[in-house]
Amino acid sequence: MTFQSDKKKFDYKSTFSKSASKLSEFIAGYRPEFLCHRYDNSPTALDYILGLVACEKNTANLERMEEAIDQGEYRRYQQFISNSKWDHSAVLSKVQLQASEVLAAQKRKNGKPTGLIVDESSHVKKGKMSVGVSRQYAGSVGKVDNCQVGVYASLCNASYATLVNEKLFLPKNWVEDKNRCDKSDIPGNVRQFKTKPQLALELVDECVANGVAFDWVGGDGLYGHSYELGSGLDRRGLFFVLDVHKDETVFLEEPILAVPPRQGNKGRKPMHPKPDREPVRLDSYVMTLSENDWTRVKVRKTVKGWLCLLVHKCTVWSWNGKEASAKKRTLLITRTEGDKPKTKYSFSNGELEAYTSAEYAYFQSQRYWVERTFDDSKNELGLSDYQVRKWTGWHHHHALVFMATLFMMNERIENGEDIPLLSVRDYRILMVVSMFGTPNQFQTKWEQMITRHLKRQRDIDRYYQHEDEPKVVK
Repeated sequence: MTFQSDKKKFDYKSTFSKSASKLSEFIAGYRPEFLCHRYDNSPTALDYILGLVACEKNTANLERMEEAIDQGEYRRYQQFISNSKWDHSAVLSKVQLQASEVLAAQKRKNGKPTGLIVDESSHVKKGKMSVGVSRQYAGSVGKVDNCQVGVYASLCNASYATLVNEKLFLPKNWVEDKNRCDKSDIPGNVRQFKTKPQLALELVDECVANGVAFDWVGGDGLYGHSYELGSGLDRRGLFFVLDVHKDETVFLEEPILAVPPRQGNKGRKPMHPKPDREPVRLDSYVMTLSENDWTRVKVRKTVKGWLCLLVHKCTVWSWNGKEASAKKRTLLITRTEGDKPKTKYSFSNGELEAYTSAEYAYFQSQRYWVERTFDDSKNELGLSDYQVRKWTGWHHHHALVFMATLFMMNERIENGEDIPLLSVRDYRILMVVSMFGTPNQFQTKWEQMITRHLKRQRDIDRYYQHEDEPKVVK
């Protein structure tokens, strides 16, 4: 590891003793977005984000922040989050541009494309008063529960990712209840039901309008299954690689769609087009492939060796049963090696030969880093720990967490050469101890982290002793 040989040269005490001041400088750059009638809310924004950093998981709420931060004050926080008029969308626009610039620099450095990944995430809550809360599927617990669901956009490049945009999903039982919307101060222009893929397309449009640079749009099966989202990205000329479910059906040859002739004199006259051939399910199609239909590629390094995938790509046609013609798509299928292989399917509007099997596999596999970013934002930065009920509070809290997430990504990139295994949790703990602990406590935490990293690096190095024979991640 780099920091092992340069341990004496790397001034880690100075690096983390300056972390609070660096965060202060970072927040100061958002001062115009926090001005309300000449009143500067940026100091409160700094205190709030420091509170998010200082509090452990499930405790990053206003009461615990007041206890953690010397100048913290519950009523000031409450006013700032729930009632202040600062514009969260302006803050998010700046987050998007800064994240875009940082990852554009990473792209120039490593040559890897940058993705805009859309995904949803749930926040389990109690009661019925929190805006958008309803009994719905909560992915965070894997079942239907009382929760709020947000649709999010993240920018990612190689192993770095950060949240940049969000929309709160409003179930039908909310948008159809005027009194409930009034109590939560939901703006009139959003009081209409929109599906998660529709919200995702709005997120993409906003990022494009703000000048965010990205090379493709990605998402899980919910978004890949949406014919509307795929068509919308087609119309915008945006390249996508979206996951689909195994029960998705496709045509292996372009179907001819026509309204069938009426059979006999009885019954209704056919009005809707039918294909001249039967579609096939993806999980049925994959069973017909032979070993020669797969290409083995190395996707990325992991802590247990190279992630190697078997990749199959081909041209298929997808039809929603309504449009006049089927959509031509590139079908991407990847499969892990080992005793229990996992198979993933994706649709892309890119041409079959426009990208190699390895490049398509990279596009598909980048969702892993976005999921890690959700974990860090929830576990280390309080993404789900808010205690607000109204529309404004939900969006204000998210904008501040996104700022914190971007700051952490910037710091990990800046310190990546000296501390290559630095995680968000590592940085947060050292930052908190440097601000609130003693020098001895900081030294103890630093040495514990270095010891942990060295052990981990030795384990990692074992998998790369023979690069010509990469270990397989099972």
